[in-house]
Amino acid sequence: MKTKSLKFFPLCLLAVLCGVGANLAFAGSVFVSGHDPDFHATGGPNTVGAQNLIDLALDFTRNGNNAPILFIQSNTANIGLGDHLDSELGLIASGYTAGSTPGNHYVKENATQFATENLSLYSAIFVPSDHGGTLTGDDLQALNARSTDIIAYVNAGGGLFALAEDGFHTAATDGSTPALFGFLPFLATSAPLSEFENGNTLSPFGVSLGLTPSDINGNFSHNIFTSTGGMTPVDFDAGGEILSLATRRSINSGGVPEAGSTILLLSLALGAILASRPRRWQGAGGI
Repeated sequence: MKTKSLKFFPLCLLAVLCGVGANLAFAGSVFVSGHDPDFHATGGPNTVGAQNLIDLALDFTRNGNNAPILFIQSNTANIGLGDHLDSELGLIASGYTAGSTPGNHYVKENATQFATENLSLYSAIFVPSDHGGTLTGDDLQALNARSTDIIAYVNAGGGLFALAEDGFHTAATDGSTPALFGFLPFLATSAPLSEFENGNTLSPFGVSLGLTPSDINGNFSHNIFTSTGGMTPVDFDAGGEILSLATRRSINSGGVPEAGSTILLLSLALGAILASRPRRWQGAGGI
């Protein structure tokens, strides 16, 4: 029995290692931003930069998956508040059309429809801005209610692109105040902040996504991120504060697990496998 257990032990650890590897291999992509290019793609001094930001962020989050995008929009009531435009028009201006077939298409759903939607049918979830765009309190509430599902969807290979949130949106129907970016509960943002985009800079990671300084300057942004949750900064405002974050790794409710944790797990598991192998006893003249 003891010999059988020792033989079985490495197989168990191998299964764990395979599970870790698969988790990393199938992790999806997340891009969150304090910019509101869904507004500026059709209004503002730099429409081309805003459209490029949407295109490149969606390219990153879709990661080669040509299934349609899931776009949440219950209504356009935010426009009545002023300083808002229709996010759908910004998506269209960036080269996307309504449709459920593969390609640069999107399916629009309201908060009620989103609550029961099969997320795996889509290459990415597009979350419009609440300041500048059409994300309402009801939409944000529906997203936050499915936080666990969204995280599981990302870890299975899905994408998520979410734009600026500072609380300037129509209220939820039930009177509640949904947490900003509550669908990714590890994110922490600034208090409402609106600033003209002048002197913004890209990180090396942001440059690797194909973004240029002209894509992130010339319009307005509405929040900064005061913690990263393990994600990588994409760009910064003139004061060095984080405007956008992205990652292509597994996430959980606490953020992106540290790479060191995964490496340590792999090292310990490999060491245990080697230690459990039968040893050959050598005599004094053994080789």
